[in-house]
Amino acid sequence: MSTSNNDKKEFLMSKLEILGNWLVKHSRIVMPVVLAVCVIVTVVISVSANKRENNRQEDVTANSTLEDITGNVVPEVPLQENDNPDIAELINGYYTAQVNGDVDTVRELVEDIDDKVVMRIEETSKYIESYPTLDIYYKPGPKDNTYVVYVCSTVKFIDYDEPVPGMTVHYVCQREDGSYYINRSDEGDEDELNYIMEVNLQDDVIDLNNKVTASYNNMVAEDEDLKKLIRDVNEEIEKNIGEALAQAEAEAEADSREGTEAGSETGETDNSGTITVVTKVKATDVVNIRSSDSETADKLGKAALGDEFDLIEKIENGWSKVKYNDGEAYIKSEYLEDVETTEVAANETDGNGTDSQTSNNNDTANSNNSSTDSSSNNNSTTVTGTVTVKENVRIRSGASENSEKLATAYVGDKLDVIMKQADGWTKIKYNGGVAYVKSDYVE
Repeated sequence: MSTSNNDKKEFLMSKLEILGNWLVKHSRIVMPVVLAVCVIVTVVISVSANKRENNRQEDVTANSTLEDITGNVVPEVPLQENDNPDIAELINGYYTAQVNGDVDTVRELVEDIDDKVVMRIEETSKYIESYPTLDIYYKPGPKDNTYVVYVCSTVKFIDYDEPVPGMTVHYVCQREDGSYYINRSDEGDEDELNYIMEVNLQDDVIDLNNKVTASYNNMVAEDEDLKKLIRDVNEEIEKNIGEALAQAEAEAEADSREGTEAGSETGETDNSGTITVVTKVKATDVVNIRSSDSETADKLGKAALGDEFDLIEKIENGWSKVKYNDGEAYIKSEYLEDVETTEVAANETDGNGTDSQTSNNNDTANSNNSSTDSSSNNNSTTVTGTVTVKENVRIRSGASENSEKLATAYVGDKLDVIMKQADGWTKIKYNGGVAYVKSDYVE
């Protein structure tokens, strides 16, 4: 019998762990307006509760609740309808910000919210008219002045007449100044996460959740238009987020290229025509090593204080690309210091500033445009017609990487050209005025 009990304990714990990771790290901030996701939240809570009850009935003597297994005391406090004005202000402010797509306010009210969630809020606001009702319930959280908050809402879509129900879980904490915030951090301690997980499985929470789920399911079952609207809204949001992420990545790559070029053009050159290049860096603190130059990228490991890395590139956006485990990885530049440099000839760099490169650029411009006038004074090339962008590139107000960024030109875009200059820049017509792009990225 004890073996059976242990097996059931292990089974229950594995299921609760999966549920806890999902609920605590995601559902407490899942946007109820994306109702397909909201329904997943409610269904997961309900199904998991049923599994827990079945396990209890099958083996009463095992009594395999999370409290018994972990030793955590989780009080059975009834759900309380909100009577805390500070929590009401926080929740109402958060949902109002969602309706307005006010991401600055969202960032103030939510701790450790990642960029993709912010983008989803901004996109979803395009389809929402209002939240007609926000019924707020809570239970005490695992620490003083913390709460597990349940928001039963209805959302009014712009293209649908009836408000649609949903339910979301939030973990609310208090700052040192007394203000409250929604805790989105996934770095909470295990006891804290287990506590919230168990509270989510208490009977009155399950009952509330089932009530909202039933109401939502009835609406969807009776109205094909609503079902189609929800599906279309979710698909459109995912598409727009994907495109925005792709564009941001392209812009980061363009900035990275320009940053590399700027580094070679502004490197420390001595009288012998050599440039000092950093080849090795050292960690000045414990810092995450990531798969790309973003704080939301996958963590590949941690650099300890004093760890050294071969430097591949210092990027303009504040990241450094380094060699790591026979590959490449990224670390925030502010946590690195230079420890080894080397001298290279200026004409061996990848910059655009050498005479030979300028000459090649002019030759390319002459071969790609049938109507050209050469200037013998400055070796620049006057061109009539257009050029085509062959790699994503920044459009700038002047012929320098330090000039203001006006926009990004993407592969295939046509630009009205005024002149291909000898300094590696192309002057173009832009918004009724003049702007510049790197000649290497147009043809």
